[in-house]
Amino acid sequence: MVTPVETIEAGLATVMRRAGSPGAIAGLARLSGGANMESWAFSCGEEEFVLRRAPSAEMMAGRPMSHAAEAAVIRAARAAGVVAPEVVAELEPGDGLGSGFIMRRIAGTADPKVVLGEGGSAMLADIAASLAAVHRVEPRAAGAIPALDAAGGVEGLAAQFESFGGDRPIIALGLAWLRANLPPPIAPRLVHGDLRIGNVMAEHGRLTGVLDWEVAHLGDFHEDLAFGCLTVWRFGQLDKPGFGLGTLEELFAAYEAAGGAPVDPARFRFWLIYRTVWWALGCLGMGGLWRSHADRSLERVVVARRTSEQELDLLVLLEEDAPQAERDAPLPPPPAPAPPPHGEPDAAEVLTAVSEWLGSVKERFSGRDRFDLAVARNALGIVVRELATRPCPEDRPLATDILAGRQSLATPGLLARLRRGALDKLAADVPKYAALAPARAKWEGPR
Repeated sequence: MVTPVETIEAGLATVMRRAGSPGAIAGLARLSGGANMESWAFSCGEEEFVLRRAPSAEMMAGRPMSHAAEAAVIRAARAAGVVAPEVVAELEPGDGLGSGFIMRRIAGTADPKVVLGEGGSAMLADIAASLAAVHRVEPRAAGAIPALDAAGGVEGLAAQFESFGGDRPIIALGLAWLRANLPPPIAPRLVHGDLRIGNVMAEHGRLTGVLDWEVAHLGDFHEDLAFGCLTVWRFGQLDKPGFGLGTLEELFAAYEAAGGAPVDPARFRFWLIYRTVWWALGCLGMGGLWRSHADRSLERVVVARRTSEQELDLLVLLEEDAPQAERDAPLPPPPAPAPPPHGEPDAAEVLTAVSEWLGSVKERFSGRDRFDLAVARNALGIVVRELATRPCPEDRPLATDILAGRQSLATPGLLARLRRGALDKLAADVPKYAALAPARAKWEGPR
């Protein structure tokens, strides 16, 4: 259910008075992005703030950390020297705004194009230093937050996979690898859990703030280093595996120079694969949120189809363990395209017409409405491409065999089959994903 702007403004006025800032609320605007939580920018008096809130009470159900705990973690990190936002007030039930808190707005932008375009070695060093500072926070200062150990985390992912149908063979392959490559226990530290390009603020090529602490926990510090290096969070910078800003060697050296512990490459790879599986399942879960009516936003449905991005990335990470003969095997041919339409417009043509009309009126929209319009056009494009390409369906029996150890990357023909399916599915879901073209060139060769 959408909260009226007037209701949000009235609630903010109440909260800001309680926080000692009784000025008028002005300039309220929903910020684009935010796969899990809503963010609203506004001014009060002469200062600018950001409201972070849950779209619905159902969105917080089952979450490992409350907004109150998240606010406490942010305060602890800020006190330890991390460039974290200043939390000025938490929401209360009587405010009528749901669950969340208000932060003082940080200078700069979180736009990945700008951050990566202006950033370089200095920005990478800033991020590495912030990670090192996060990992030095005394766990007791962070309050009551969840803890994650590798073995328990993997089994949690496996249970989540099963609850989503257990029918994605590449994800099953990732889970099987994780079970076979569990690292030994390590002393837990505070882990941000979501520190990546897109969740940091920057200005003139330097870090100004670390955002989105909702999945902070105690665990292996390598997890934080790995997550920001996922292909999806490098936004096309495929030649710069260190946060899209530099090499892994530069990242590790900067982290250790800032006081971080020595980095273990094997642990780093484990968490790189772990978080790729984690985000693949996170995307699938968006569809469940939409189906349950917890959040009926169009963005949930479209993000759910980004699972195929992670499946391709996961296969690229895992295929190096396959026998050379399987890596050299040719792919099955792509599915035959649908025959060209004739007579009355078919379903794909109708959807294309709607998308083209939406494109013709986009100049009438601004802010969040314009963002949602772009998401709507993406959704229509997914259906059009799926109708045209008929990508390979999910496969429960194969996924079950992989998890049971009856099939693996050594199984003749399996890697080629999975490559074919990953390419076709991603071509329908997100054809502009930066890693698709290089994978197609590598696996299919010249076309």
